[in-house]
Amino acid sequence: MVELWDAGVPNVHFLNHSSAEFRVQVRKCYCEGHCPNRQSNGTCEIKPGGMCFTDVEAAINDDGVEYPLRRYGCLPPDDGTFMQCKGHLVPHRQSKSIQCCDDADFCNRDLKISYPERPEPDVPGFGTQDNLPFIVLLTSVTFCLTVFLLGIAFVYMKYRKKEAHGKFGLYSKGYPSEKCPNVDIHRPLTSLIEQSSGSGSGLPILVQRTISKQIHMVQSVGKGRYGEVWLARFRGERVAVKVFFTTEEASWFRETEIYQTVLMRHENILGFIAADIKGTGSWTQMLLITEYHEKGSLFDYLQDHCLESNGLLVMARSIVSGLAHLHTEIIGTKGKPAIAHRDIKSKNILVKRNGECCIADFGLAVKYLSDVNEIEVPPNIRSGTRRYMAPELLSKSIDVNNFEAYRKADVYALGLVMWEMSRRCVTGDKLKIADDYAVPYYDCVPSDPSCDDMSLAVCVKKLRPQVPLRWETDPVLRTMSKVMQECWHHSPDARLTTLRVKKTLARLEPDVTVNIV
Repeated sequence: MVELWDAGVPNVHFLNHSSAEFRVQVRKCYCEGHCPNRQSNGTCEIKPGGMCFTDVEAAINDDGVEYPLRRYGCLPPDDGTFMQCKGHLVPHRQSKSIQCCDDADFCNRDLKISYPERPEPDVPGFGTQDNLPFIVLLTSVTFCLTVFLLGIAFVYMKYRKKEAHGKFGLYSKGYPSEKCPNVDIHRPLTSLIEQSSGSGSGLPILVQRTISKQIHMVQSVGKGRYGEVWLARFRGERVAVKVFFTTEEASWFRETEIYQTVLMRHENILGFIAADIKGTGSWTQMLLITEYHEKGSLFDYLQDHCLESNGLLVMARSIVSGLAHLHTEIIGTKGKPAIAHRDIKSKNILVKRNGECCIADFGLAVKYLSDVNEIEVPPNIRSGTRRYMAPELLSKSIDVNNFEAYRKADVYALGLVMWEMSRRCVTGDKLKIADDYAVPYYDCVPSDPSCDDMSLAVCVKKLRPQVPLRWETDPVLRTMSKVMQECWHHSPDARLTTLRVKKTLARLEPDVTVNIV
């Protein structure tokens, strides 16, 4: 027998070279834990191309202690022996080492193999090429979040800065102290107002900026849906401070804007002094400072006082005069736009000490800019007082693009206010008779009527407040009754204008003295 080793096929012995008969030499390996057919430790055989192997991997015993688990065995040539001997015997187990040999029988028993180190868990982190997408994503998200937070901080700081200096353009940046060099802030309140431009914008801007710090609140004198009214003291004089709820920011802004309209000041419109914002980091108060009238609203005054016909006439004239000034457009370099109040009622009219009245509360007012033919409608959700709404408002048939429609709605409400005052006017020479105070439609709708209640009474049934027969005995009440009925006519086009009402009342005893019972 001649033994030959071929370069490509080891372990081959040719028995008869001339007849090309041969046999394959089988190599033996030591096996333990990886023996074929589950036999006990001992010997396994490999064919040419196979390998003897020894591996070791980390294992856990019943006590939870880690120990090295060694195995010996044979790798057949058809099982990817080369790749397995490169460490891929169990690809998903990285805590394993393996070595192979085929140079002698039982060669794998003497292979020295070290215990493998357990790798760190495969968690995305830094420092490896595989984790580069994760690093880029994390960096991008962090950058975007930082920019977003900086943007929010910038907007917040800008808002706070606006709030500190007066928001919505109330205090312009063009009014630093050096632009008011002649303003003496220690002078009396009246002289300060007179020193202003005369346009009806109240105190000079410099004083308005700091008025909230100099106001001393005395007591609350009223509370409504918009906020609360306080009696306060400023420079030793009594003023009224209207503190708006935070939800009524739009009303505060609108009313301030209307009061600061050029040529707005009028004796029968509530005198505006200043507007300011007072607050800290946690709360904010929007303040509107006006003249204080101790007699209160016309609504409250009529509850406790009766009127003589002369006093009724003075009140009616003053209310119409103030409303006519609002409705009138003044053309000029610094002209005044036409303004509609949109919430005329007895609670929004104040009684002055001389018996006249003045109109207040302009949170719903609208301006008409004739040069651009545009109506400035305030951006708030309030829509007026339902009891005083004109039929076209209740039925939603009003032309919102026609400013004249808003003026006619004011005239309708004016007629109802005149009726309220006339009920409290006494008649009779010896026995003075006056009706108890009542609100319009008190006998037709509930105390807090809905739009449907008012629409049914005013639009469908076309009801109007009753005119007592006793009014015919007094010339002032007789004229007032005719005027108010023309004011609350169902058709807007048939209603009087405020200027027409003013002229009609002016013909009644031009010189009257107030006599309040």
